[in-house]
Amino acid sequence: MPVTHYALVSHERGDDVVARRYGESITVRRYLADVRHLAAALPAGHHMLNACSDRYHFTVGLGAALLTRKISLLPPTHTPEMIRQLQVLAPDVFCLADAPHAIDLPGFVYQDAFASAPADADADPTEAFDIPLIPGNQPVADVFTSGSTGLPQPHRKTWGSLVHSARAEAQRLGLAPSTEPGKNRPYSAVGTVPPQHMFGFESTVLMPLQSGAAVHAGQPFYPADIVSALQSAPRPRVLVTTPVHLRVLLSSGVELPALDLVVSATAPMLPALARQCESRFAAPLFEIYGSTETGQIASRRSAQTDQWELFPLVTLTPHDERMWACGGHVERVVPMNDVLEPIDAHRFFLHGRLNDLINIAGKRNSLDYLNHQLLSIEGVQDGAFFMPDDSDHAAVVRLMAFAVAPGMTQAELHAALKKRIDTTFLPRPLVLLDALPRNSTGKLPREALEALARAHQKGHPHAG
Repeated sequence: MPVTHYALVSHERGDDVVARRYGESITVRRYLADVRHLAAALPAGHHMLNACSDRYHFTVGLGAALLTRKISLLPPTHTPEMIRQLQVLAPDVFCLADAPHAIDLPGFVYQDAFASAPADADADPTEAFDIPLIPGNQPVADVFTSGSTGLPQPHRKTWGSLVHSARAEAQRLGLAPSTEPGKNRPYSAVGTVPPQHMFGFESTVLMPLQSGAAVHAGQPFYPADIVSALQSAPRPRVLVTTPVHLRVLLSSGVELPALDLVVSATAPMLPALARQCESRFAAPLFEIYGSTETGQIASRRSAQTDQWELFPLVTLTPHDERMWACGGHVERVVPMNDVLEPIDAHRFFLHGRLNDLINIAGKRNSLDYLNHQLLSIEGVQDGAFFMPDDSDHAAVVRLMAFAVAPGMTQAELHAALKKRIDTTFLPRPLVLLDALPRNSTGKLPREALEALARAHQKGHPHAG
């Protein structure tokens, strides 16, 4: 069968805006020139760790890797152990970076490729330009799981599957280009999540490229920075973020700019937070559900429903006491690591992770439910329950919890929890912290929770 090719970008004109960076609008013509310039300068290795922190630089690096048929490696962290794993997986790997770093790999500095570049790649707007067409079966990236349930694992993605996924998301969220002339209002996507994470990769890079929109180069973290980034982007504008970022942003007291859409993922959204977000921004909030293995496969309007709706052509099939996803952009049958309850062929409920269930004194519960109850307590800004492995500790394994609750005492928080959950599942200990060690996507890797558990397991009596 002939191989289908897909364009690197869906924009139709050379002067269409494909990115915004520090107040500068970058055209498709300029982006393609940067991609070709970087592609000509990259080292020969077949595997590239794209560590660019500037989202535009990352997007140029992605395009250059596509033109030179390099595999982009997108791990969740750059720890020495993770880099060691990458070298085992791909001995020829080199690192593309745009800032000083301590990654122990052969490196290539993004800016070096442009040291002698023309001052203005947009100088001749009448010059013809060609948008590269990439084979749909071309391997593009190895995206790694987050490590929240164990060691990060790589999953290969092809260009065709990524394009279909991005276009399906744009269609579902109402961001797909209009077929009517003059009706298009390309949006700007501002993301607080890194482009190296599957959610950030799909929603802040691939979806804008495949829906005629603009990538925002920044990765704001603090509330004031998020507001500044949003204000710098013309409407319509979309905020791509996580529940953790939203919780901090809404509680910060900063004046929030108008939005047209909020997209969240990486952790389930509390309905109350979703409703508050929609009220404060006067914009709809959609959650994306998926996994590194499948990419995004479903969405919901969280302020209005707890039911998830699958993307077109994606199906869920029960087998071996779990659900398996396939169809659409999911190129092979993939087992899901969550407890999914089908409603019909297109909708389902999410009940937490398969390894989320705990059994104490014959009673069963889920960490997801316990976390929900903890975060629902007024005054709690962040929190998580944790059940250590039996093999990790010589002492009796006890359920623990860590919380960020300024102004609350341990006894007050314990009493509030006691009103919400069975006493069997009250944490011992309950530890108050200034912040939880979440990563850049708002997740709590299991190794980080294990480190907290080891630090607090001795000398902390049960609260209350």
